[in-house]
Amino acid sequence: MRKKTRLITHAAVIGAMYFALTHLQNLLLPGSASWSIQCRASEALCVLAFFTPAAIPGLTIGCLLFNLSFAGALPLDFLVGSLATLLACAAMYLTRKLRVFGCPVLGLAMPALWNALLVGWELTVYLGDTGFTMAAFWINALYVAAGEAIVLYTLGLALYRALSRGRLASELFS
Repeated sequence: MRKKTRLITHAAVIGAMYFALTHLQNLLLPGSASWSIQCRASEALCVLAFFTPAAIPGLTIGCLLFNLSFAGALPLDFLVGSLATLLACAAMYLTRKLRVFGCPVLGLAMPALWNALLVGWELTVYLGDTGFTMAAFWINALYVAAGEAIVLYTLGLALYRALSRGRLASELFS
């Protein structure tokens, strides 16, 4: 398979997995993928950005499609959430070789950072009773970061370790 075709195929499969896993989670645990402290299990797939650049457009499109299809999404969630995913995955790909004791600690923090800033802002704008305040923004940002960090440093790290061991990642993404 040609390299460009393989990249597009990987991106499509990754995006479909994100979309399906997020909807499945919302079906099994209603609202858990969209609360202030949201723990989207599908966000663990962000670690695929350490292994292939196809994860960047794949996860961005998967997030976009979920946010467009989810009735409970905020008005700009399709744009803000997708931008946060794009920036987080791109930053993860760029920091993929920075490791502490073999663990990409900095890269794993990127979804928490970007989602905290962008989704935290969005939540403050749309859900704030008294308008936008820095105190409300930082609370929302902290909640979003906590949810992202929980998923990335548990499920994401487990997925990263599973793919890093042996030849699985090289067989899947080379």
